[in-house]
Amino acid sequence: MDKVILAFSGGLDTTVCVKLLEENNNLEVVTVCVDVGQPKEELEKAEKVAKQLNVKKHYTIDAKEEFANDYIAKGIKANAVYEGYPLSTAIARPLIAMKTIEIAEKENAVAIAHGCTGKGNDQFRFEAVIRSMSNFDIIAPIRELNLTRTEEIDYAKKHKIPLSSDKLYSIDENIWGRSIEGHILEDPANEPPEEIYKWTTAPVDANEKVEKVIIEFEKGVPIAINEKKMPLLDLIGVANEIAGKNSVGRIDTIENRMVGLKSREIYEVPGAILLISAHQALEELVLTKDELLFAEFMSTKYADLVYTALWHEPLREDMDQAIDYMQRRVSGKVVMKLFKGSVIPVSRKSKYSLHDIDQISFEDKENDQNEMEGMIKHHGLQASIYQKLNK
Repeated sequence: MDKVILAFSGGLDTTVCVKLLEENNNLEVVTVCVDVGQPKEELEKAEKVAKQLNVKKHYTIDAKEEFANDYIAKGIKANAVYEGYPLSTAIARPLIAMKTIEIAEKENAVAIAHGCTGKGNDQFRFEAVIRSMSNFDIIAPIRELNLTRTEEIDYAKKHKIPLSSDKLYSIDENIWGRSIEGHILEDPANEPPEEIYKWTTAPVDANEKVEKVIIEFEKGVPIAINEKKMPLLDLIGVANEIAGKNSVGRIDTIENRMVGLKSREIYEVPGAILLISAHQALEELVLTKDELLFAEFMSTKYADLVYTALWHEPLREDMDQAIDYMQRRVSGKVVMKLFKGSVIPVSRKSKYSLHDIDQISFEDKENDQNEMEGMIKHHGLQASIYQKLNK
């Protein structure tokens, strides 16, 4: 029997897909769960559900270090923030898709399947990579059958498919952030209940004292936190813990999905906010005005490419080259002050600093202030001529 590789989470959509692929497509299903930092119990649940469904082979692939070093690091250097929040779900999808392709090649499968609906962004993110990086056919059972959640649940009950019934919200989690949607959150008029937050303390319960955190960067990538050097994967975990207990990283936004719909999304990204904020503070010290303006443009475009499933767009690779070149000087230390949700830089040092304290000082006598008069006379000269003519 021909094989199909299913990107599998153990949730409603992918669980129902197993039976649909067997019945409707007459395919043997191999499930793949890629570990990019989701909770251990989620990985165990996926393995357990796959076993209950009598899946002959299930893979759990640990890709956390690769995710941190080859994806998140790029996101930090690019300050990849989309519509006000650091990208966590979107930047993980290309890696998950690539790992799924690897298993499909290993298993000599004829197709790759996913459980995405026709409402969201993930269908683009998986399929864009699969089509770009392989020749596998793609099967999307939920979308192709136009199934609603109620119809999926009814189908599962009819076929005695095991389902987790204790999940009110749709949650995606990896080491870079959590996204929460669905249930009462679908209505923007509803205030998010405290129960949805797992990584961040409510501001009212956060530390009553200011906490200062030292972040050290080398070529744009964090290498140490509070003077302790560690791999990026571990550093992100520490950043999440420190920022989270100070209530940093809660974002409630109305997001513009690729399919044209507006969606209310809640994000918890404490470590991402801390590290990207520190990175931007260091860039202000070491990059020129024009470099900063160009970096801001690239950040917006980079985030848009990631969000819109264009990780394999050549422009993203081109920008990585430009960003890496500029990041050669983004090395140094930044002290961030955290307090009840706020995070601000209070100190920054770098051997590549373009800030000249001798020249900026009001006590400077080396530079004659009178030299500025000629410059001022010609500043805005054309605007001055226009205003005189206009009168």
